[in-house]
Amino acid sequence: MEVKAEARYVRVSPQKARLVVDLIRGLNAGKALVTLGATNKRIAPAVAKVLQSAIANAKEKGTDVDVDALYVSSAYVNEGPRMKRIRPAPMGRAYRYQRRMSHIVIKVAPRQSGAAGE
Repeated sequence: MEVKAEARYVRVSPQKARLVVDLIRGLNAGKALVTLGATNKRIAPAVAKVLQSAIANAKEKGTDVDVDALYVSSAYVNEGPRMKRIRPAPMGRAYRYQRRMSHIVIKVAPRQSGAAGE
């Protein structure tokens, strides 16, 4: 049983969010939360919140779920919409730039007892 949590339209570029999400992929849920707490990136608390939501979803979905056996089975960041903005430039011109958004998806699953774990 794989349970998912998702945060959509997070105001950070997907490239920056992927740096943090790559750190927790495959880790036990508790160890992943500790890793996110020690990560010095602005997006780390938001990723931790999504992970906590996935753990809570797993508790709600099944009563026989062992929270200590959960691990991050998949975690990825998709690109969201871009906000187009204009910045004044010299000689009456304008420079366009884009503010990027991300969709963060984390899935947790109970680790099989026979599998080699963290």
